[in-house]
Amino acid sequence: MNRMADLIVKAAVKEALDDKNVASDFYDALDEEVSELLDDAARRAEANDRKTVQPRDL
Repeated sequence: MNRMADLIVKAAVKEALDDKNVASDFYDALDEEVSELLDDAARRAEANDRKTVQPRDL
């Protein structure tokens, strides 16, 4: 997957982590993990002859 934009919303991540401090480089690492997860899901859907990515692809 080409990374054209950030996949995560920093404010939402910070809110979800509530009272924890978040290192600035955490967001890039999380974004990379999400990107890999999406790539894997897309490959699985394609391997099953589907264009629609479904929850089971995760």
